[in-house]
Amino acid sequence: MPRNSEVIRQWTILREIERARAAGVTIDDLSSLCGVTTRTIRRDLQALEEAGFPVYDDRSRDDGRTRWTMNGQAFKGLAAGLTLAELCALYFSRTLLESLSGTPFRDELISGFDKLGATLTPHMRQFLDQLPTVIQSKPDPNRRRAATKDPGHQEIVARALEATLHHRQASLTYHSRSSERTKLYLVHPHRLAYAQGGLYLQAFVPEYAEIRTFAVERIREISLLEERFVPIEDGTGEAFPHSLGVHSGPPETVRIDFLPEIAEFVQTREWHPTQTWEPHADGGGAMTLNVCVDQALRAWILGFGAMARAVAPAALASDIATSLEDALKRYRVDRPA
Repeated sequence: MPRNSEVIRQWTILREIERARAAGVTIDDLSSLCGVTTRTIRRDLQALEEAGFPVYDDRSRDDGRTRWTMNGQAFKGLAAGLTLAELCALYFSRTLLESLSGTPFRDELISGFDKLGATLTPHMRQFLDQLPTVIQSKPDPNRRRAATKDPGHQEIVARALEATLHHRQASLTYHSRSSERTKLYLVHPHRLAYAQGGLYLQAFVPEYAEIRTFAVERIREISLLEERFVPIEDGTGEAFPHSLGVHSGPPETVRIDFLPEIAEFVQTREWHPTQTWEPHADGGGAMTLNVCVDQALRAWILGFGAMARAVAPAALASDIATSLEDALKRYRVDRPA
């Protein structure tokens, strides 16, 4: 089994040969691209040939240089018309896609990859199956894992999806975690959204004249009605556009100061499309976001501990300070004498 670096390099070689098409690519070019010797590239090409990939050396050029190219006819029709680069990319991202294990789509993903693999020769599949081993994904926390495997849960998801696609009104029985009550709703399902390890139904509720979010795992029953509805344009086309988590609400200008120890980590990641960064002279900085103030935002700030300080809005800064004071009290009470 090739080591991780070899797998990535051989995938890169396949991609470059296919990109070059009829023009081909020389071993020297591949050696320079991958940062290895030409001898290593020759071994890689031999391994790819033995795995059944339709690469071959073309020595018909007038300049006398040998170029490696791909027999397009030998690959034509493989994997439902996917190019070799597309096929490799799918296999490379397999573990990322399978991080959707908390949704009802996991079985379909596995089935799809199995069908894709069935179009390959055994040697090709053996080679490509190594690609996911060089990149790993840690799935989001799974919400009530047992519930997602329940056939009844699958049926609820199927009905919610049908209602969303065909703009059918629906009645759903929902158990609210915040109120611990079960209530019957008439809803107009607008979209299903997968976020933070859970599947959510966003639907317009005529009773409240607003779009509300329902965790699919807490929908006890859903029935599709014959009446149709006209979807409401929310102006975004996105799920939870103003939240760092799963929440809908008006955005506010939020500012957080970060100490130098964590500044680079925070600055170099995209937490929300609206974020801006203002560096401080001491190496720290301030991030400004236009987001709704919800539990996801509070948890994000608290997660940085003493290295972050909420500045605005004032109510958020007060909430964070109170949370830290309450946590300190708990630690003092629980600390052994």
